[in-house]
Amino acid sequence: MGMEDGMVVVDEARAAGRRRHPWFGDHRLPVRASGDAIRQMLRTEIRDIGWPYQDQLPATPMAIPRASYAELYRVTSALVGLLRRTALEAAPTTQARLEAYRMPAREHHLFLSDEFLEERYADAVVRPDIIIGPAGPQFLEFNVSAALGGPVEMHCRLQVWRRLYGDDDGRVPFGYHDPFAVRAALFHDLAAETARAPRVAVVGSTRLPDVERRYFELEAAYYNDHGLTARFFEPEELSEAWDCPPHLRYGLGLRNFTIGDFVKSGVDTAPVQEALDRDCLLVTTQSSVFLHSKLTMAMMSEGRPWMSAAEQRLVDAYLPWTRILTARRTARGGEEVDLVPFVLKHRESLVLKTALGESGNEVILGSRATEAQWESAVAAALEDGTSVVQDFVVPQTCRLPILTDGSDEPEEVDVAPVLGPLLFGGRPAGLFARFFGDGEAGVVAVKGAHRTSSDSAVVAV
Repeated sequence: MGMEDGMVVVDEARAAGRRRHPWFGDHRLPVRASGDAIRQMLRTEIRDIGWPYQDQLPATPMAIPRASYAELYRVTSALVGLLRRTALEAAPTTQARLEAYRMPAREHHLFLSDEFLEERYADAVVRPDIIIGPAGPQFLEFNVSAALGGPVEMHCRLQVWRRLYGDDDGRVPFGYHDPFAVRAALFHDLAAETARAPRVAVVGSTRLPDVERRYFELEAAYYNDHGLTARFFEPEELSEAWDCPPHLRYGLGLRNFTIGDFVKSGVDTAPVQEALDRDCLLVTTQSSVFLHSKLTMAMMSEGRPWMSAAEQRLVDAYLPWTRILTARRTARGGEEVDLVPFVLKHRESLVLKTALGESGNEVILGSRATEAQWESAVAAALEDGTSVVQDFVVPQTCRLPILTDGSDEPEEVDVAPVLGPLLFGGRPAGLFARFFGDGEAGVVAVKGAHRTSSDSAVVAV
């Protein structure tokens, strides 16, 4: 949904550099039903949430070695810690950060009055976007918001895979995390930590394009079945969460929207601000926008004076070279370079991104731009001061059996997935994958317009 969808760019011109990577392993799960049965199950579970129709669907979960699965979470947890510190140390107060990041005016509200709580829960929900490059996992960006895509979709996919692969006792031959279960645990922890009742307001709006009630109500229903009291609220209904007897109030909530989405769809955020002012803690908090900004990732990539040598090595290994685009000198491959001339000269190996770009929008792949287009984009980015340049990473592939409409037999396809490990309250919460089902190259977003965009849950074997 909105700015939190994330994306990965795959360039056709570099298709020759794509190949199957050993990081994915060579174990594939057997197909457990007919093509028609699998298609029907996948589409039934994900129905009525606003998910686009997909011509190509996976016939099995994407399975990777346990060591690879564990690596993503070990590194994600460490990098999110560095991301958090980088963002909060950019300036000492919320107002100073808004100025330092040149945040658009729309992002200047929905903060808690208690700055400690505001900062504490800014990273409650995180999903980086990762591709496997020639050297292994590369973190292209960090989506930090409860409105990111993946939790609902992956829960639905896992329902299918559990039924197909589970034995009579419900045991499956792979490891996984269910995002709903982990998010429920997060709210139980929040209730205990803040001395609030375990009552959760799931806040979003069906007035956004391609969003339906079931998207929110699925999660609320899960909470109600697992020791919480939950209800979906449209923003204009939020007064019912606090203007009621104390034992009926909802002091906790899931902020399943972005301000940008609400502004574009004409949804008023004033009721949300009033709920926050009435002591309703919605996570993630608005300070997540600082962690979400690609400027923070660029600052990490450039290095911070407080980083240990081991932390810097971790960043260098897992983040592609990323810099805030300004007229200055910076480190590149052990040397100092003038950044702007370097960016102009090395167009074909770089990507230009705005700090808060959404779903692959406002991303320019240098190898697909003409020299004039690149120069114009760089000039505009320099004037604005809130864009980053990043090394292009050639994505590697894995094999996956894909079902195409009209065929009952899956076809083995080399796909280049973007992987999204979910982290809720610091806990692993499942690994989401998006890819083109025909192995084609391009931009992959959660709600990609391309007819072959597809997705699945990734499991560990």
